[in-house]
Amino acid sequence: MTKERSVTMPIGVVVRKVRGVTRWQKWSWRPVSVLPGARPANWDVLRTEGDAVEYHAATLSLELHRTDTEAYLAALADRTPSIYVIMRPSDEIESDVPLDVMLVTASAFEGQDYADTSDVMVEKVPMPPGLIAWVQDFCDRHHEDEIFTKRRRDKKRVDLEEDGIGDPRIRQLSDVYRSPVRTSKDVLQ
Repeated sequence: MTKERSVTMPIGVVVRKVRGVTRWQKWSWRPVSVLPGARPANWDVLRTEGDAVEYHAATLSLELHRTDTEAYLAALADRTPSIYVIMRPSDEIESDVPLDVMLVTASAFEGQDYADTSDVMVEKVPMPPGLIAWVQDFCDRHHEDEIFTKRRRDKKRVDLEEDGIGDPRIRQLSDVYRSPVRTSKDVLQ
C-alpha cells in the first residue's frame, strides 16, 4: 500500500450575520460552523431567525499534507478541535457581503501565521466529529515523530582569543571599551 502525499475534502463554511453591538458597526459577520463534503455555494441563505441570518458562504477544499501532520495534531489536541477559517474584506464596494472566504485549514500553525497580520480575519470553528475522525486517521497513517539529535560543538576553542573587542588603537588593556583619543595622525587622514 502506498501512502498518498495529500488528501482533499470540500468544506462548506457557514457564516452568521447578526446586528452589531455598537453604532459604528451595523452588522457582525462570523463563521460558526463547517459542512464537510458540501456542494459549491455562494452566500446561499440557510436559515433566518429574526435579524440573524446564516449563509452557506463558500465551499473550499481542505487539503491535508503528510508533511504537516504535527500541525494537524496540534489542532486536534486543542480543548475544542477546530478548523481555521481565513476571510478578508471584499473588494466589491457595492456588495451586500463584506467578506471573501479565502481558506480553510486544519493546521494550527498556518492559522497562527495568518493571525499575525491584520489584513485578514482568522476564526476557529469547531470540527464536527466526522471531520475529527478523518483528520485523525490521516495523521495516524502519516505522522512520524522527529528524533531529537543534539548538535555537537566543534573541538576548536573559540574563547581563547578576544578578537573584535574594543578598538585596536587603544593600547591599554584595562579599558578596552573606552573611546579612542584623536591623534594628529587621525586628523591628517
